[in-house]
Amino acid sequence: MKTTHKIIYEDSRKMNDLQDKSIDLMITSPPYPMIEMWDKMFSEQNQTIKNAIKKENGNLAFELMHKELDKVWKEIYRVLKIGGIACINIGDATRKINGEFKLYSNHSRILSYCISLGFSALPTILWRKQTNAPNKFMGSGMLPVGAYVTLEHEYILILRKGNKKEFKTEEDKEKRQQSAFFWEERNVWFSDIWDNLKGIGQKLNYINLRERSGAFPFELAYRLINMFSVQGDIVLDPFLGTGTTTLACLCSKRSSIGYEIEQNFKDIINVRIKEMISCSKQYNLDRLNRHLIFVKEIEEKRGQPLPYTCKPYGFKVMTKQEQNLILYHIDNIKEKDDSFEAYHEETKYNPMGSHVKEDLTHYS
Repeated sequence: MKTTHKIIYEDSRKMNDLQDKSIDLMITSPPYPMIEMWDKMFSEQNQTIKNAIKKENGNLAFELMHKELDKVWKEIYRVLKIGGIACINIGDATRKINGEFKLYSNHSRILSYCISLGFSALPTILWRKQTNAPNKFMGSGMLPVGAYVTLEHEYILILRKGNKKEFKTEEDKEKRQQSAFFWEERNVWFSDIWDNLKGIGQKLNYINLRERSGAFPFELAYRLINMFSVQGDIVLDPFLGTGTTTLACLCSKRSSIGYEIEQNFKDIINVRIKEMISCSKQYNLDRLNRHLIFVKEIEEKRGQPLPYTCKPYGFKVMTKQEQNLILYHIDNIKEKDDSFEAYHEETKYNPMGSHVKEDLTHYS
């Protein structure tokens, strides 16, 4: 069982390597317009952006930056299959320019343009990242009216191209059933507020990666991949950064393509990919552990067993749709140029095994 993972170190505003309607899912976190750490990158793409910033014309700089991102969203619409999903993690920006402090609404600007391309907007997720930093409050402190609300969340825009994806053949239906998630995961993943990502999959996150590259957590990409694709699908990230989307695809038995314009990320991407060999099996076992603990707790509460059994694993599940769920981990990875072939095998699980954990505090 093989998946392929290709990394293209080029500008994603023109993805000439990709054919029309060839991608099942897109997940990315682009550079955020009007956040200073990305000023230089945007200015290199368009000299007029640098001039607008220098002249302290915030509105013009904001619009020009988004016009560069628009070129990527247009390409995404081209390469997505009908029924394909695009997930965009984006935060709004606050900035003081020419003496005026204001909000630059990145999420609404991107959403508006993508709808104009033909995307259908689906319910948005708010990724809440509360901070207790003593200097998080902006403005005049306790005095009205010059204090400002603190931004403690980012958006995950969810967009669909065309009608809902269909599974017509028996093979497609079987892949969909094997790609199911647990009932209790559905209840968390499909909530419109995510505030429990901290601490999950820490072994897969390097320190300060977000500060260096804007990388989102492994768990964020993992959830979206499992929510909106099936095993064997092709997932694209046009702003790959340090490779988190690729890692989540490896752990989920999906193929991936990543575009990254910054060559300096190549070494860390390659190291992180190879580390997945040792991480992916334990990640799956932890996921199965959490389900087993859920089953124990809910059966004790109800006083009776759950009604269905997951056939590959032999443990109880809440719904009929979970009966054929199978998780796969990485057995081996082979590297060739900027591509990787991953070989997967089913993650075996013994409910009575010593790896069952009662303490889940490291997931909170």
